[in-house]
Amino acid sequence: MQETSTKPYFMRAIYEWCTDNGYTPYLAVKVTAGVRVPMEFVRNGEIVLNISFGATSSLKMDNDQVSFKARFGGISRDICIPVGNVIAIYASENGQGMAFEVSLNEDAEQTDIAVSDAVEPSAVLGLVPEQGAEPEDKPAAEEISQKKPERPSLKIVK
Repeated sequence: MQETSTKPYFMRAIYEWCTDNGYTPYLAVKVTAGVRVPMEFVRNGEIVLNISFGATSSLKMDNDQVSFKARFGGISRDICIPVGNVIAIYASENGQGMAFEVSLNEDAEQTDIAVSDAVEPSAVLGLVPEQGAEPEDKPAAEEISQKKPERPSLKIVK
């Protein structure tokens, strides 16, 4: 019988330590074909995720995978990470935690995913442009950078 890895037990212990001390637990993940995360946030084949109680829903840290729901840009996403892809778990406030060796299966090693900063999220998500829309219809980068985002503000009325 194969012995169970200690990695998921250490991950759960660090998560509990973070929450007991009021810290925000973060999970660093190596993104490969078996990982389900929002690809538009992947940088250099890795992603760092806030796994605190307030940032996730239905967090489940099993011996073989970490799964939860989280909002990215206001959109709820199902996240699924094999334990072998976890690089580290740590407290964001002080960096204390634990780093691990990444133990990928043979298929995942051959299909590493790296999304560059230049890739548009719509291309990664596989969104299809509306019918009749041409690439020229997009506003120029200069126009986008000149627009200031409108922020909500409160006004006191007497």
